[in-house]
Amino acid sequence: MRFLSILIVAVILLGCKKKEPPKPPESVQLVFPEKNSECTTGEDINATTSQVEFRWGASSNTETYELIVTNLENGNKQDVTVTTTSAKLPIAKGTPYSWVVISKNSAVLQTASSPSWNFYNSGFETTYAPFPAEIVEPKMGASAFKDINNDVVLRWSGADVDDDIIGFELFLSTETPPETSISTPGPDATDTKVSVVANTVYYWRVITKDSEGNTSDSGIFEFRAL
Repeated sequence: MRFLSILIVAVILLGCKKKEPPKPPESVQLVFPEKNSECTTGEDINATTSQVEFRWGASSNTETYELIVTNLENGNKQDVTVTTTSAKLPIAKGTPYSWVVISKNSAVLQTASSPSWNFYNSGFETTYAPFPAEIVEPKMGASAFKDINNDVVLRWSGADVDDDIIGFELFLSTETPPETSISTPGPDATDTKVSVVANTVYYWRVITKDSEGNTSDSGIFEFRAL
């Protein structure tokens, strides 16, 4: 009788055990095209377009993957959702792109984003313009605290398939587009200090230059100095 009572209690306890909530998906590791590289494996579609296969690793708790590919020259985006760890898209030759993969699970609202990688889709060019500088901080719409000298540090990251960056030019203004050149750091520079006024919105951008005379524009970013 005692054994039966213990068994009944155990069954009740097991029945009352709460079901664990579904776990959110994890981000993937991108594989190909490689970061800051030239992709030469595209399948020709016509004189201006080739089909490129994007590959990434599987991530936990993920049902589907959304691949987003952005043309860095005009901002146009292409996307496709798949259940596999690869997808093909037709993209323009001789053009810089960025790509990112979003992990999704229908059981939860959360998603997970991979890092964003840049690459050039191979074309007929013998030299490539630098990739647009990646803005590290302040990010778009962020608040930046000035130091005791009323300075804020602007940080960016540059890359070039040809590895021939010769320098950068930074523009900063309280008006957009920013047209006041404030600094022309060398090829190894990744940050610079600028004087700011508290409670003021600033706009900034970075132009990257290479030895062939090619340039690229980061686009305009804004931040509020505090």
